[in-house]
Amino acid sequence: MTDTSPIQHAHDRKSLNSAEIGALAHLYRGEVYRSATWRTRLDTTTNWAVVTLGIALSIAFASPDASPLPLVLVGVLIVFFLMLEARRYRFFNVWRARCRWMETHFFAPMLHDGNLHMEEGWQKRLAEDYWHPRYHVSLTVAVGRRIRRNYLWILLIQALAYCGKLIVHPRPVTTVEQFVERADIGPVPGLVVLAAGALYVLGWSFVAHWSYRDDVRRAQSRKDSSSMG
Repeated sequence: MTDTSPIQHAHDRKSLNSAEIGALAHLYRGEVYRSATWRTRLDTTTNWAVVTLGIALSIAFASPDASPLPLVLVGVLIVFFLMLEARRYRFFNVWRARCRWMETHFFAPMLHDGNLHMEEGWQKRLAEDYWHPRYHVSLTVAVGRRIRRNYLWILLIQALAYCGKLIVHPRPVTTVEQFVERADIGPVPGLVVLAAGALYVLGWSFVAHWSYRDDVRRAQSRKDSSSMG
């Protein structure tokens, strides 16, 4: 029978000398820098979405006779920025996960009791992530997370502004039929436009909710702490 005692496992762990500990510290600083850089890029795409929505609001509410169409077309740009930000988030999540990994498996044990080897295989797991880099979350999960953090509010503001424009301009509506008629876009009936808008908001909201449930499920099913991301 194979001996799997803690003593044997201790021999499987690599002891770090002073030079290697210093190298690991510099590696951590580099990963923190990359994480901060990509975090700034996330803020940039969010700012782009907010600015374009603000421009659309300014155009649509410039006068009572202004068309609400810019509030519809800006949705294309918002989705483009959302997908770009989700892609950037997948990169950011790699650097963030590595930083958190070193914090919980190297720095935290060292600060707590001087033990640099709290968990079996943490060094090997980190090395594997460098040898075979990969995304830690899917694009769908990344999209859902960014919607939950920022874009759900942007989408709701866009939808409320569009409905408000139809309600108050050029004159306050008095009937539901008048509200639907104002939503007409050329040959496209207003009812179809409103239904597409509702599907637009609800669809992204569903993606956000699904990603949240997926995050909870993965956290609950994670039986060991040796996974990263």
